[in-house]
Amino acid sequence: MRLFVAVWPPPAVVEQLARLSRPVRPGLRWTTEDQWHVTVRFLGEVASVEVEGVKAALGRLGPGGRVGPVTATAGPALERLGPSVLSLPVAGLDEVAAAVSDLTAGYGQPVGDRPFRGHLTIARAARGVDPRPPVPVLFAATWEIAEVTLVASTLHPAGARYEVIARYRLSG
Repeated sequence: MRLFVAVWPPPAVVEQLARLSRPVRPGLRWTTEDQWHVTVRFLGEVASVEVEGVKAALGRLGPGGRVGPVTATAGPALERLGPSVLSLPVAGLDEVAAAVSDLTAGYGQPVGDRPFRGHLTIARAARGVDPRPPVPVLFAATWEIAEVTLVASTLHPAGARYEVIARYRLSG
C-alpha cells in the first residue's frame, strides 16, 4: 500500500486556491481540489502487515502526545519546486513533520537527511516545460492544523487518487 501522512487546508483556503487562474498550457497539468494537501511524510510502499504499526505509531501524536496544534502559513507566492512542480510554500509544520518522521522512522522509505519543505502542489509540468506562470501569482492564507491524516495513494494517469484511512488529533 502506497502511504503518506498529510495535513489538509480547510474549505476556506481550498475555495481561495480554487479562484486562482489556471490557464490551459501545453505540458502543464493542474492539480485538483481533492489533491491539495501538504505531505508531512511520504512513506511510499508499506506492506499490509505493517499498516497497523504505522497507525499505532501515529496514534502517539494525539492527546497527551508529542505535538500540539500548529498554525500553517501559505504563501506569499507560487513557486517552482524542482524542475516540474508549481507549488505553494506552507510554513509552520516543521514540528509536526519532525514528530511524524520520528514516530514512523521504522516504516516505509527511509526518512533521509533532506530538510522538510512544506508545500501544496498546484501543477505538474512535462519534462522541459517551466511550470511557473508568466507573471508572479501571490497567495496568502493562515489556518490551524489540529490533525494529521494517514493517506493511501493510488497512481492514476489523470493524477493520484487519495483515500484518508486514519485521522490523528494533535495534542492540546
